[in-house]
Amino acid sequence: MAEITAAMVKELRAATDAPMMDCKKALTECDGDMDKAKDWLRDRGMAQTAKKADRVAAEGLLGLKVSDTFASASLVEINSETDFVAKNDGFIALVGNTVAHIFTTGVSTLEELNESSYETGTFSEYFTSQVARIGEKIVTRRFVTLNAVENGCVNGYVHSNGRVGVLVAAKCSDAKVAEAMAPMLKNVAMHVAAMKPVTLSSKDFDPAFVEAETIGRIEAIKTENEELARLKKPLKNVPKYISACQLTPEVMAAAEEAIKAELASEGKPEKIWANIIPGKLARFVADNTTLDKELALLDQNYVLDDSMTVAEAITKEAAKHGGTAELVEFIKYEVGEGIEKQVTDFAAEVAAQMG
Repeated sequence: MAEITAAMVKELRAATDAPMMDCKKALTECDGDMDKAKDWLRDRGMAQTAKKADRVAAEGLLGLKVSDTFASASLVEINSETDFVAKNDGFIALVGNTVAHIFTTGVSTLEELNESSYETGTFSEYFTSQVARIGEKIVTRRFVTLNAVENGCVNGYVHSNGRVGVLVAAKCSDAKVAEAMAPMLKNVAMHVAAMKPVTLSSKDFDPAFVEAETIGRIEAIKTENEELARLKKPLKNVPKYISACQLTPEVMAAAEEAIKAELASEGKPEKIWANIIPGKLARFVADNTTLDKELALLDQNYVLDDSMTVAEAITKEAAKHGGTAELVEFIKYEVGEGIEKQVTDFAAEVAAQMG
């Protein structure tokens, strides 16, 4: 049996980041053979990873990689069990290496990612070895790569806490405008992270969702008006609709007829109606598209200049560069969204481990 020295244990720990006692045991089991001890620790790490499989990983970080030409960008979410581990340098490096690999290889599924070549083995082997070093359940939950269309560009943003990330894509009138629009797209990505739209435009809403929201919002305003009336304060307008997707040509025609009837009842001369009707129709649209302003990106007030919508801000910026641009897609990730977190009974967990 080879003598296991402190120097050998130290060398193995430096190479693997494994706990000191595990390094000593590995060397003992492998009769001092350093390479075999590394394999022993790696295999043990795989076993530990399997034991962690039933735990919930709902913390973590997002990783972002954008090409220098803004032709493509990748975003990945990697989850850990605790926020503490998400701040670990090793975990941060793992996120960075993973998104860089996704970006470089162009893989599109977790299976492709795990089976892809990485260093001297597969990416799965690399990932598992890092999980063993870090010491808790870590999973690649999801990732996406956006590629620009012809005369288009892509950019992205991850918030400073690493928990909210966005990719945005636009198509432009020419390649020169596309290149110039890249900084604007990063600003729009920051807007998405802050304002959390769920669709690109009102056309993308599910009709059933709009119908349910319409009923709920109208009832909420009626209830609020009851309180305002009690306090003798001005009442809020109760809309019939909440989204532009509901404002059909028939609805708009009926609204215009109602405005004309109102003007006639007020005794306004018919010759000046043409000057008044556009403004009142615009107000009608504004009052009846509250859902769009909240949840449809293009209709939201732009956070860096709330005098414009996001769509108007894009148009204005493109015009500065002598062309046009149109947002075509955005993707937002938020760490842990949709994951049901476990509520841990700490005393029970300790008792189970001791048993």
